[in-house]
Amino acid sequence: MADEDNDGKPRTGGSGDEGQGPGTPDSRKPAPGTPRRPSPPGGGILMGRPFGVPVYVAPSWFLVAILITWVFGGQLDRVLPHLGALRYLIALFFAVAFYASVLVHELAHTVAALRFKLPVRRIQLQFFGGVSEIEKESETPGREFVLAFVGPLFSLLLAGVFYAAMRVVEPGTVPGVLLAGLMFSNLLVAAFNLLPGLPLDGGRMLRAVVWKISGKPMTGTVAAAWVGRALAIAVLIGLPLATHAGGLARGGVSGMDSLTDALLAAILAAIIWTGAGNSLRMARLRERLPELRARTLTRRAVPVETDTPLSEALRRANAAGARALVVVDGRGDPLSLVRETAIASVPEHRRSWVAVSTLAQDLKEGMRVPAELSGEDLLEWLRATPATEYLVVEETGEIYGVLSTADVERAFVAAMSKRPDGDRHRVGG
Repeated sequence: MADEDNDGKPRTGGSGDEGQGPGTPDSRKPAPGTPRRPSPPGGGILMGRPFGVPVYVAPSWFLVAILITWVFGGQLDRVLPHLGALRYLIALFFAVAFYASVLVHELAHTVAALRFKLPVRRIQLQFFGGVSEIEKESETPGREFVLAFVGPLFSLLLAGVFYAAMRVVEPGTVPGVLLAGLMFSNLLVAAFNLLPGLPLDGGRMLRAVVWKISGKPMTGTVAAAWVGRALAIAVLIGLPLATHAGGLARGGVSGMDSLTDALLAAILAAIIWTGAGNSLRMARLRERLPELRARTLTRRAVPVETDTPLSEALRRANAAGARALVVVDGRGDPLSLVRETAIASVPEHRRSWVAVSTLAQDLKEGMRVPAELSGEDLLEWLRATPATEYLVVEETGEIYGVLSTADVERAFVAAMSKRPDGDRHRVGG
């Protein structure tokens, strides 16, 4: 059963009348339904679903919470020595409040994405802050800029709120110290995220600006990614030097402090460098995704009734030049798809005694794929309902053919193996 042509012609039946049996479906079938959204993968402890988006706390957050509690507790001991052991409970409250501020930052991105009709899979709070997993690219550079800017903007607004609250409490008290810490931490979050390099928000803003000027999203991504890598090197070298110089100005710096600063700089630099590289790889991936089209990847299919022997079904398929079998009822309505692996498992001498219905997988919700799907939309549809084969249908509901997951995977690998061609496709275009 072989059909290597991808000429865009319908794959149901064959040419002429060869594949048109009594079970051939007509154009009066109902149109395909709406795909199911995939369940977001777990990323820790589920804390809630604001705006319908799941928020997870990653296990690594507990490590940073302990670290913040220890460091801030030590600072409290110097500022408010009378607190005793209570300072660690207050420091833990600060750690939780700080990450609540980070959540507000991420929710700002999420609300903006939903406003632009971009699906958000989840929000995850992790070791170094949080991340909003937005599933699609912005359609315009203006939307990309806004989507990136709202996070740091809300961090700045929170810093302003905490500063205003500081003005109405007595300095040197627990509330005063907590509010001061939250103000400075939100200023730090805003300033760090505004650095102009991917994967930071400032990098996405730079990407939007270069995209607007050049008219090419990929050009913006490349520029922002390389600036991000330069930032990673600057953080790796500059942060230890800056803290060392500051320690000398104060009268000296301990070896443990130098080691801690170097380790922190290495971790931050690694996160920025890796994130910039991932952003570049994802942009190149999206650049080639339009090559994946359901219509050109679909196998020609032959409709057969449930009690048809496998040998007869294969004979019809070979005569029609088809590579797939669709089980239909007496009216021609599709019921199930005969699995390719199941066919291979039946010895040739037994195929006359095996009905195709015993080798078929029932059509479930989401297994009817519109023939016009391509790129990210196609992959999202397949991810929503994992299966080995899918029924591809026209807008009228007429059967077009069968899409094999194996064919999609091969086409995906082939697309990714091609050399970059900056003028052929545009990200988000």
